[in-house]
Amino acid sequence: MSADKKHILIVDDEPDIRELLEITLARMGNHTQSAATLDQARAQLEQHEFDLCLTDMRLPDGNGIDLVRHINQQYPNLPVAVITAHGNMESAIEALKAGAFDFVSKPVDLQMLRSLINTALKLSAENHQQQDEELQLLGDSDAMQRTRNTINKLARSQAPVYISGESGVGKELVARLIHDKGPRRDHPFVPVNCGAIPGELMESEFFGHRKGSFTGAVADKQGLFQSADGGTLFLDEVADLPLHMQVKLLRAIQEKAIRPIGANQEIPINVRILSATHKDLGEMVKQNQFRQDLFYRINVIELHVPSLRERPEDIPVLAQHFLRLIAHKWQMAIPDVDAEALQALQHYAFPGNVRELENILERAMTLCEGDMIKLADLQLPEQASQQNTEEEEEEGGDPSVPEGMNLDPVLTEKEREVITRALEKTRYNKTAAAKLLGISFRQLRYRIKKLGIE
Repeated sequence: MSADKKHILIVDDEPDIRELLEITLARMGNHTQSAATLDQARAQLEQHEFDLCLTDMRLPDGNGIDLVRHINQQYPNLPVAVITAHGNMESAIEALKAGAFDFVSKPVDLQMLRSLINTALKLSAENHQQQDEELQLLGDSDAMQRTRNTINKLARSQAPVYISGESGVGKELVARLIHDKGPRRDHPFVPVNCGAIPGELMESEFFGHRKGSFTGAVADKQGLFQSADGGTLFLDEVADLPLHMQVKLLRAIQEKAIRPIGANQEIPINVRILSATHKDLGEMVKQNQFRQDLFYRINVIELHVPSLRERPEDIPVLAQHFLRLIAHKWQMAIPDVDAEALQALQHYAFPGNVRELENILERAMTLCEGDMIKLADLQLPEQASQQNTEEEEEEGGDPSVPEGMNLDPVLTEKEREVITRALEKTRYNKTAAAKLLGISFRQLRYRIKKLGIE
């Protein structure tokens, strides 16, 4: 057998199905061996090395899921796909939960089968080495080690994954890693924020449309599903989908096909679905705000991403990572963080999680003098609140401010006016303007960005 040929095990008790699969796989340049029962399949696995296994769900001496579990335990690097009866999504989901790579329904669609096989066979290639420094899930805590291990396992599957966790924990990063470490890495990763699409445009955005199908449809448009074909579609904030779109999305996922608005025929799609939200989808199902059947379909496997306060021991390494990235972007030296500031970060609750840590450090780099970030530069909300209270007590005033007595807008407008005047006077030389104002260049840049001065 040629070294380039892949060795595939077909397990099915129907001779016609076996023959169809053997012919299809042979035409793709693969070598096949067949088995009609679980016992025959186990014997073949002991005698030969395979790159992929295709098994029917119903076998004379057992269930295809039993073979899936056996392969996952004894041959964990061998992808196995299950052939299910048409419309039997319960069996397909049970197989995915047991560790199946993917499933294909009878009658077997040969185009879908070829796509599945090509994707599965990529798993035998070398592991992809991540080059992009920003695509890392940093931290040595037990929680992050468990998360990384789970990502590596999920990357080998095609099962839909529901990524849960608070805002700012890095759910999209986790989704990108699942895609990037898997066999779909050479195809698109398409993220979409479900809450950011207007309801009237949602169907067109997801499924596309044909020219003339509605007013304003001046040309054919490809939808998100087609854009992600062969790759991964990441549905962020999936809880924000309106109920009418939940029905259409469920059909697209189950049928592996979409129909653009104005089209007469459905188009087959080969897309892995990952989804995420910071909301409690289970509770939304109980409140009839999210369809139970869609939740069941996208939540085949749940991956919970821990919050930053669950892993404070990871804050020093995360802080160094963000400071390095910011310094590179700003083309400046990487500052240090003094012990008091670092301790404050590790004791802060971080309601905004990793995203908030990055924002705090960017602001601190702007405000710090020299190359050392101190406690005052962090301006943590708890710090600011304590500082304001102390200042009010020194003045002997009432900390409560009557309605209509807020000075912030007045001061902000005055600050914008002073900075704009300094920039105009120096012909927008920021270094000269900062010197004129008696502040550092970084402080000026931070104020310009905050105040929206162009």
